[in-house]
Amino acid sequence: KEPEATIVEKLKDITSYEGEDAVFECRLSRETAQDTQWFLGDVPLQSNEMNEIRVQGTRHTLILRKVTLEDCGTISFKVGQHTSAA
Repeated sequence: KEPEATIVEKLKDITSYEGEDAVFECRLSRETAQDTQWFLGDVPLQSNEMNEIRVQGTRHTLILRKVTLEDCGTISFKVGQHTSAA
């Protein structure tokens, strides 16, 4: 069984203006096959035309495209029992 990944670089709070892209990044202690999930409030996010989710090694990135006021809220990233929010 693989060791659990932990979050070593947490999400940072950002401010962006309507129409801009908002970029959130965090880094894990190791590359993992464990389930990872991004949330806006309580809503799980998936990659689509509005959200881009990237994984490059241990770096996990969420890009919210052309944000609106409805996108305002808490973004969180979860891996196993570990969570980071901004």
